[in-house]
Amino acid sequence: MSKIERVAVVGGTHGNEFTGVYLYRHYQQKPKTVSRDSFTTDLVFANPRAHGENKRYCDHDLNRQFAVADLENPELTSYEQSRAKAINQQIGPKTNPRIDFVIDLHTTTSNMGATLLLLQPGEIYRKLAAYVTMKMPEVLVIRDLDHLPREEHRLLATTGKYGVIVEVGPVPQAVLRDDVYQQSHQMTQHILDFLELWNTDQLPELPPTVEAFRYTECVKLPVDALDNRLGMVHHNVQDNDFKPLHPGDAMFQCFDGTVICYEGDETVYPGFINEAAYYDNNLAMSLHEKVVIDTYQAD
Repeated sequence: MSKIERVAVVGGTHGNEFTGVYLYRHYQQKPKTVSRDSFTTDLVFANPRAHGENKRYCDHDLNRQFAVADLENPELTSYEQSRAKAINQQIGPKTNPRIDFVIDLHTTTSNMGATLLLLQPGEIYRKLAAYVTMKMPEVLVIRDLDHLPREEHRLLATTGKYGVIVEVGPVPQAVLRDDVYQQSHQMTQHILDFLELWNTDQLPELPPTVEAFRYTECVKLPVDALDNRLGMVHHNVQDNDFKPLHPGDAMFQCFDGTVICYEGDETVYPGFINEAAYYDNNLAMSLHEKVVIDTYQAD
């Protein structure tokens, strides 16, 4: 097993997600909280200007700027595009990163609970998912975009050799909630503990399988030809993240009283339902299929 020698814990990738920023500050004051004997830990405040302005981002979503082609494009010079290049220098470069493992802290307005997003396949991710869910049974696991090669991933956590996203909700933008803060901290600690056990070949016996959800597509709110919204997420779906949505189930409630139903052929599991940050793109939710991760499968 390759050893993890340098870890980065990132807060404030989105400026109005306060939990990550305040955990970053806590870890700055108490660095032993995120230190372990077998690796060093860097702390990164990703988007200080957006946080100071209480915005998700100033010009562009920082968490969509980390594809290699974009990082190497000198014409991309907005604030977040420049921040991405600076972060890439700090913890990358993505093509040959000096940071082995990135933990990027996020929150959501959706009722997703504590969620661990795995950005690529591989042994370390499978065993991490098994360890974290063994320690925190309430954690849900998403296998997100694992069909993309790493260099095409646009997310900050892919700047390191390995990376995950800690996503906890619901919490309004620019608000702190104790339960969300504590769950984010707890999951971060379990990830760091796992990496220490991974490095020292002391992992316990792990669950042989982990139930997870694999992203398949995003669904937009119903709109007219001028992009005006015609309805909203149906109350049967609202707050039911990762609950089954069957073909024919109500999906959207239109303002004229009509109901739009899910027209897919298979049962799916919505997540990021009515996420406030996605309203600028009229995104209503993402859809996932249920999958099983084999902890000990051969690569």
